[in-house]
Amino acid sequence: MAISDSDPRVFFAAERTLLAWLRTGLTIIAIGFVVARFGLFVRLLSLQTQPYQHSTSSLLSAGLGIAFVVVGSLAIFVAAVQHARFIATLTLTDLPPAYSRKIAVILSLMVGSLGIALSGYLLFTSN
Repeated sequence: MAISDSDPRVFFAAERTLLAWLRTGLTIIAIGFVVARFGLFVRLLSLQTQPYQHSTSSLLSAGLGIAFVVVGSLAIFVAAVQHARFIATLTLTDLPPAYSRKIAVILSLMVGSLGIALSGYLLFTSN
């Protein structure tokens, strides 16, 4: 089977790679959220058994969870930048006709920004 001059498979492979990194970043963010909120759960349990004792494990859990959220967001940002740089190197024949190259990058940057906003929320509500 001969490959024509226009081969959008290269572009779609790059999009699949970006989406895989987006899924990975979202998974890391979700793990961070669960870890941060697990500390709240532990604190509530310790208040029932020992009402006047402060738990440092909840602060550690919140810090670790926030770090996971930031790392997941950074992974998404880096993947979006790498994807944009790679797409910029493709010729017009490698791109499918009437298909935007910017939508996936914009979506990824929005998700990464929401992850950073989530880390700020977790930081300010973890007291």
